[in-house]
Amino acid sequence: MTRTKKSCAPKFPDSYIGKKAEEYDSLKWMERNQKKSTIMAIKYLFDEKIGGNIQVGNLILDLGCGTGYSSEILIENGFKVVGVDVLNDMLIKAHNKKNIIYNHNHNINNLELILADINYLPLKSNSIDHIISISAYNFITYNRSNLRDKIKTVNNTAKYLYKILKNKRGRIVIEFYPENEQELNLFVSSFKENGFDGFVIKNKPNQKSGQTYLLLKKKR
Repeated sequence: MTRTKKSCAPKFPDSYIGKKAEEYDSLKWMERNQKKSTIMAIKYLFDEKIGGNIQVGNLILDLGCGTGYSSEILIENGFKVVGVDVLNDMLIKAHNKKNIIYNHNHNINNLELILADINYLPLKSNSIDHIISISAYNFITYNRSNLRDKIKTVNNTAKYLYKILKNKRGRIVIEFYPENEQELNLFVSSFKENGFDGFVIKNKPNQKSGQTYLLLKKKR
């Protein structure tokens, strides 16, 4: 009889609270991966295919900022950042990184951290220049048990992200790991049906799941 190998895939939110949050924040390979993905997201923000009109000092919304690795890289590259996460245990670690930002001669006031759900952001319309999300966006459908609920959630979130972007030059870059092609299409459709143009870039083009970037811009 063959033993089934136990999955090591992270489980939201259990893998990101309490001691798990401390473990996550201490993993050097995790830090490298998150920062590398953020650097790539910044590169894609400048991609001419989605506009390319990015300026130093723009206000970036970091959706699902976790322990702050992505926010740290954004600050280092000259952006002002609003980091949002739904898990307080992760956000506490991000708050600790404010000291790192200060010690690197960056303005500590360039980083604001907010405890909130991506689906219910406490932000005003036309208040954000651009948006990134690193390894977090697919968690917005957590606890939605059926396809109808998932479709409603992703569409409502896409509509809200459209509203909070300042103008037609507003862009979004999302790096995430869809479980399959169906889930990827669900997220892509939610943006294209709610005011965005864009395209998909896969780390491994022939792989249906795995690391994926969505590059998006407002249609008008």
